[in-house]
Amino acid sequence: MKNLTRRDFLRVSGAGLGVFGLMGLVGCSSESSGSSSSEETQVTSVDLTEALEEQSETDTDTENTDEEEIVEEESHEGMYRSELTNEWIDEALENQRPVAIMVDNESTALDHYGVSQADIVYEMMNSTANSEVTRLMCIVKDYAAITQFGSIRSTRPTNMMIAPEYNAVLVHDGGPYYIDAFLENAWVDNLSGGFSHISNGKAYEYTEYVTTAEIETRMASAKIDTEYNEYYQGVHFQFANESDPVILSEESNSIDCTLVDLPFPHNKSQLDYDEESNTYLYSEYGKAHIDLANDSVQTSFTNVILQCASITQYDENGYMQFNILNETGSGYYITGGSAIPITWSKGHDMYPTVYYNMSGSEITLNTGKTYIALVSKSRWDELVLE
Repeated sequence: MKNLTRRDFLRVSGAGLGVFGLMGLVGCSSESSGSSSSEETQVTSVDLTEALEEQSETDTDTENTDEEEIVEEESHEGMYRSELTNEWIDEALENQRPVAIMVDNESTALDHYGVSQADIVYEMMNSTANSEVTRLMCIVKDYAAITQFGSIRSTRPTNMMIAPEYNAVLVHDGGPYYIDAFLENAWVDNLSGGFSHISNGKAYEYTEYVTTAEIETRMASAKIDTEYNEYYQGVHFQFANESDPVILSEESNSIDCTLVDLPFPHNKSQLDYDEESNTYLYSEYGKAHIDLANDSVQTSFTNVILQCASITQYDENGYMQFNILNETGSGYYITGGSAIPITWSKGHDMYPTVYYNMSGSEITLNTGKTYIALVSKSRWDELVLE
């Protein structure tokens, strides 16, 4: 029997949390079903022989699968499958840490630059004030490809709980004093402020952007590890083979989902399924979200994860956090025009949030970019999927 890695252990223990979370969400019977049988099952040598034969067949199948995967890898010389999207990218990036860039999502900060280059985009309420305006946190692996990204704004405690899941370096411009305790954690690396200000006819606070080579230069100056370090917990998601993608419509509890209307009253964010590209196109403020740094392409995602969580408000100014550490909750996984209900669990802030189907197994994503929205429990009932 092979030894479990630390990440394997997290997944196994996390799966238990997922099941308990599911029980809490959908309810469970109070009647005991654990009574002992009057007849004990006898394990014979025949049973053991058959079990060993079955294991041998399984091992052979696994070896064959591994060989097939090796052949596939060899056909993409100099490349590897990204741990963030499962897409083929330059193998020189394999051990490079990603960055997590905080992007202002107020209407006056639009249009955005660079967001379509993100591998994963988080959107969540930034404050209970201002009609619960949201902010984006963009996880980017190939930050050397950035020419202009932003505009950049401050971070919040929730972002500092999530960025370490990817061993990502947080890129932002300051934040309220509530982040100070998180900045003291050895597993939190960050670059704050001092990025390029580009004249765009807007107020100064909306003019700060990450530009070409700034992240590399700043990381070197700050002596921040550019490669995954001892705090990296391993790959965050598991992906389906591109030749055998996840088809949620085949699940018994799936629903059609070509529109995701998020309960973000200020931003009015939504995603519309585009069958031709098999992606969800992102819009907010009643218009398509475009990336001026990349030919005004509309931001799109293959995978959509919606995560329901309660919040704690810190003060009368609206500063708050989502309660996600050592917590479980409910949500949805959406891809290919369908959605299924899921549960989630998270322990320490270094540990990845793990998402489970209603059987308690970790969900498998399709190859491509992922959008993750944290939605306040108080507004979860306002979410529209149709």
